[in-house]
Order: sequence, then structure tokens, then C-alpha cells
Amino acid sequence: MDVWTQFAASPRGIVKVAEDAEAKGWDGLSVVDSQNLSGDPFVALAMAGAVTERIGLATAVSNPITRLPAVAAAAIASVDVVSRGRAVFGVGRGDSALAHLGRSPARLKYFSLFLDQLQAYLAGKPVDFDAVPIADEIAPPMSTLALAQAPEDSRIRWLEGRRKVPVEVAASGPKVIALAAVKADRVMFALGADPARLAWGVETAKQARLDAGMDPDSLEFGAYINCVCHTNMDAARDMVRGGLTTFARFSVMHGKTVGPLSDAMADTMHKVRAAYDMRKHTESGSAQAAALTPEFIDSYAIVGPPEHCIERFSAIAATGVSKIAMSGNLRGASTETGFQAKALIENEVLKVIQQL
Repeated sequence: MDVWTQFAASPRGIVKVAEDAEAKGWDGLSVVDSQNLSGDPFVALAMAGAVTERIGLATAVSNPITRLPAVAAAAIASVDVVSRGRAVFGVGRGDSALAHLGRSPARLKYFSLFLDQLQAYLAGKPVDFDAVPIADEIAPPMSTLALAQAPEDSRIRWLEGRRKVPVEVAASGPKVIALAAVKADRVMFALGADPARLAWGVETAKQARLDAGMDPDSLEFGAYINCVCHTNMDAARDMVRGGLTTFARFSVMHGKTVGPLSDAMADTMHKVRAAYDMRKHTESGSAQAAALTPEFIDSYAIVGPPEHCIERFSAIAATGVSKIAMSGNLRGASTETGFQAKALIENEVLKVIQQL
């Protein structure tokens, strides 16, 4: 499996993190895209690309609202140029980035349009002007300028002949999984660490491919996994719970749980949703974090000593997931417990699960 780590989009702070991630053997580094909460992800990724030679670099994740498809494509392609072919564009429907603009996640129809245009731009293909998502009320058509000569369509001409940046779609519900299965290069499941839920996601995606007349075996799968490796279970749970609330909420965001769940797990998800304070997004001291039970954390995340973590990741690999985007292992690394957790995952777990 490819195993990536994650960090905030800190334009300066990312430099040491990227150098350390490459030195410690991670396959890639992803950064969040949430303009009100962190710096610009593409600036951070470009900085990371300038000081590394091997690791992949990705957004985890961007959204289809805060940037036009052409702008998003040009930004990640620029990172790809700086990093000499190591960029990946990760995108979902949007969460905190949109919440801090007073909006909910993008509608599925627009998300589909965004993915179509993004893939076209990245491949150097044209997009019809009429399809570009800019309302006339915002900017009137170019025809009002009466230009002597004008472009016939919208395309990123400097991308012609360059590597196409792969697109990964974060997905938790069946509709987004199905959409991602036919429009993305990889489906990244935000379903937790339970193999049964991940297997459900894989089968949902493969069925969508079959229904579309596409090869179900040509699609790649990945998973966002919250993980803290530590021999002290209580400490590990406390370190992982803040970020875990975000992923738990994804599977109950609109009031209905998705995927296979026990009654107790579903009940905890509903409590997280009811308590969610977006002002304390990912914070371990939040009301939503307090709603997580030890049993939920132990199932939805991976916490515990190295041998336990390896066993859990082995079960995930058996579902067909070939990439892990791991968060939690760097959270709290400024404390002694955090340093211990980071050392354990990097020294005793990382190389083992990369061979799965």
C-alpha cells in the first residue's frame, strides 16, 4: 500500500514537515484546503515540492466551489511542474471551507460538472464557454466586448503535452461513491477503518462502473484513516478523537447514516452530528469529540500498539484498498506522547504496511 501523511497548509511550516516525511519514508504528504482555517494549499504544496524529491503531494481535500475548474486545474498542474510530476488533486463536495462561507457541500449535479471540466482541463482538452460555471449576473459573456479575435473555447494550453495530474474523489455516501467511480482516477473512502464498511464502498464503486459499462477492476481505491499508534490506549484515543469527529460526521451529515453500522455506532454518529460545533472543527476539546465513545474510536479509527495497528491495516488491504491517507499520527506531536506516537508509527508500522 501507498501510505501518506497529512498536515495543515502552512506555507512555511510545511517545509520541515515535508523534509521529515520524505526522510521517514512516507509515500506522500497531503494538505487541507480550507481558506478560513489555513493557508493556501497550492502554495504549501509548491513549497513542499521544492524541498523534496520523492514524495507525492496532494490536496486532501479541495472542493468544487471556491475555485473554478480551470483555476483548480492550473493550480495543481503548477504544483506538478514544481515537483516534477508528483502532484495529485484530491477533492470532495466541501465541508469547512464552505461552512466558513455560510454554505453547505456542493450539490451532486454541480460536483459532477466540476469533475468533468477538471478532468478535461487537466488533459489539455477544451471546455465550451457555455458550460463554464460563471453566471451572467456575475460577468457577462465575452461576446459583449465585440473583440476582433477571441478564443473559441476554454482550455489550458500550456498543459498540452504534459503529464495529466490524477484526480482523487473523497466519498462516503453511495451517490458520491458512484459518481467518483466513473469520473475519478481513484475513489478515496471516508468511511472509517472498519473493513466491512470499506468493502461495502469498494463493491458500491465497482457496481457503478459496471452499470456505466466500464471495467470495475481498472479503478483504484484508497481510504482516509485516523490512526494513532501508542501503547497507552487512553492517550491514543484522546489524540485521535478531534480529527475523527470530522470523518464520523461525513457518514451522517444529512441525518441518515450510510454503510454497514451497528446500532451503537449509528447512535454515536447521530450524537456527533447533533453536537457538532464547526467553530471547533477537528478539536479534541469540542462537544462533538466528547460524544465519541471508546468503542466507537476503537472501531472507526486505528489506535493501539504497533502490532495491533499492523493487523488492522492488513485487514483494510484485504478489501482492495491500495492507498492510505493517514491523519492523527502528527497531531499532538509537540508533546512527549505525540513524539512517542509519531516514532512508533514511523519506526515500527510504516514500512510493514507499505508491503501489504
